[in-house]
Amino acid sequence: MAGRITIDLFTTLDGVAQAPGGPEEDTSGGFPYGGWQAPFTDETVGRMVVEGIDAMDALVLGRRTYDIFAAYWPQHTEGDDEGRIGRKFAQVPKYVASRGTPALDWSGTTRLGPDAVAEVAALRDRHADIHVIGSVDLVHSLLAADAYDVLSLWVYPVVIGRGKKVFPDGAAPATLALLAPPIVSENGAVLLRYRPAGLLRTGDMT
Repeated sequence: MAGRITIDLFTTLDGVAQAPGGPEEDTSGGFPYGGWQAPFTDETVGRMVVEGIDAMDALVLGRRTYDIFAAYWPQHTEGDDEGRIGRKFAQVPKYVASRGTPALDWSGTTRLGPDAVAEVAALRDRHADIHVIGSVDLVHSLLAADAYDVLSLWVYPVVIGRGKKVFPDGAAPATLALLAPPIVSENGAVLLRYRPAGLLRTGDMT
C-alpha cells in the first residue's frame, strides 16, 4: 500500500505561511513579521503537532527550513514535548530539496535530485507517513503537481498582508475536499485538513 504525503503548515487568515516561528526564520523579501504564531501558543496545537510528528516515518524539508531545523533540533532531544520532537527527527530519514549542494551534517539526511516533486512523490513507495513541514517554496511545487495526499493547515486569527502565501497569485486552479471537521484551539487557531479533489469546477448560481 502506498504511503501518504502530508503537508503541514501554519498560516494566517490571509494565507501567509512565511516565518511563523521567529523573527530570523525567513526574512526574504524584507518580511518583518517573523514569529507571528508565537503569541497564540496553546495546548491543543502543541499536542496535535507532537502527535503528527510521532506518527511520521520520513521528513521532507526545503533548504531554508532544513538549515533552521538542523541548527536547532539536534541540540534539543531531552525532556518532554520538545525532546520528544527532537528525538523523533533524529530517528527518521530526512530528505532535503535544494538546487545547491548544501552540507548535510544532520545524521540521516539525503538530498533530493533535480526533480524534487517526482522524488517526493516516489517516497510513497518507501515510507508510510511522510511529512513536509514548512518549506513554502517546495510546497508551492507539490501543490501545483498534486503531489500530496493531505494538506494540513493551522489557520491563525492574524492578517499580515504580505509575505509568502500557501496559494500565491498564479497558483494552479484546483478543488480540495475537507477530510475531517475543523478543530479549534484555545487561542483561536483552526485546523483544516484537505485532500486533492481534482480540477477547479465552476457553475452558475442563478
